[in-house]
Amino acid sequence: MTTTQGRVGAKWFVLFTLAWLALWTVQLTPLQLLIPLQLNTPDDADGWVSGVVSSGLVLAVGGIAGVIAGPLAGGLSDRTRGAFGRRRPWALVGVALGTVSLVAISFAQGPWGVGLAWVGVSVGTAVASAAFTALIADQLTTQRGAASAAVSSSQALGIIVGVGVIVLLELGTVTGYLVLAGFLAIVGVAAALLLPDPPAPAQSAVAREARALSARLAALGDRDFAWMLGGRLIVNIGNALGTGLLFFFLLYGLHRDPVTAEDDLLLLIVIYTVFVVASSIVSGAVSDRTGRRVGIVLWSAIVQGAAALFIAAFPTYESTMIGAALLGVGYGAYMSVGLALGTDLLPFPEDHARDLGFVNVSASLGQLLGPLIGAGLVALVGGFSLMFAVGGVLSIVGGLMTLAIRTRTEAPSVV
Repeated sequence: MTTTQGRVGAKWFVLFTLAWLALWTVQLTPLQLLIPLQLNTPDDADGWVSGVVSSGLVLAVGGIAGVIAGPLAGGLSDRTRGAFGRRRPWALVGVALGTVSLVAISFAQGPWGVGLAWVGVSVGTAVASAAFTALIADQLTTQRGAASAAVSSSQALGIIVGVGVIVLLELGTVTGYLVLAGFLAIVGVAAALLLPDPPAPAQSAVAREARALSARLAALGDRDFAWMLGGRLIVNIGNALGTGLLFFFLLYGLHRDPVTAEDDLLLLIVIYTVFVVASSIVSGAVSDRTGRRVGIVLWSAIVQGAAALFIAAFPTYESTMIGAALLGVGYGAYMSVGLALGTDLLPFPEDHARDLGFVNVSASLGQLLGPLIGAGLVALVGGFSLMFAVGGVLSIVGGLMTLAIRTRTEAPSVV
């Protein structure tokens, strides 16, 4: 499983994919199902909208905490030295915090209790994500698209694994969270211990030097890197507007009863997942072989935007299934090739984990801000069409931002 000229074998990819499957499952299952169930207020004096707003606020607060924790943990891992590795300790710390917080949220009551525990989950997964993402830049050159596809396809599979187990086994919220905690603990620890974590290269000695805050944030001043981050954030907000409040959309937009809504949500997630996985694998492989990233990133964002606009124009369950498939095609390609593009654009070799932390949180922040923005749009008009329309427009705008990248980096092609 050791690396050779920037290439790794199947065992590395299996462990890496399982790590991300666990991280995505414990992040997205609460977002899609468990937190809405905990905070749903069908009989509240203010009506169901108050539950939507509470969910959006809780998820947004967690997202902000993750934005702070991810790059900070990445920067600290860049500076970590020792026989245990520089990424492994932080992966284990993140997994431990996420596991404990999932246990805590299972027994939490009300927006404040749920919100506090969700911050712990978000921080823990952000810390672990920064460590695992850094392995792409540390150990790969010609397989970055494939590794990025593993990350994005695991994101889609994580939703279906988590929601599928809870819905099909009819688990309650407490049991659901505890199952997620056990899954993260077992898989996350195993992946952190078994994945290689080679010593830092000699040129990374500068990472141990004390530097001013401006130096630590220098990557944000790199023009191409900043445009990539901005576009990634906007596209993920657009995706979250199309997917983050689906359960509430089924309940109050399409007027499904709660039991039917859970089954419908699972079917939509299955459709979405199939197309995300297929699209991410194909597009990641194509981008590795051709070395071209920007064009795929642009058109995938446009496809995602068109899907959300389609749902806004035709708000029926059948059209939502079609939209879910198109969202999957666009988002799968965008996330796999977009992460590879972000890895290609890293401005400072000695700070890979820190700067990839920015890449990670630009996506996770978008996914967690989306429900907050969506909740505001739903409350504004008392419906969901505006939310989907804004999500479509933002997706297209975020994709177009990629055209501002001047450096047309090309990945080493595989022949």
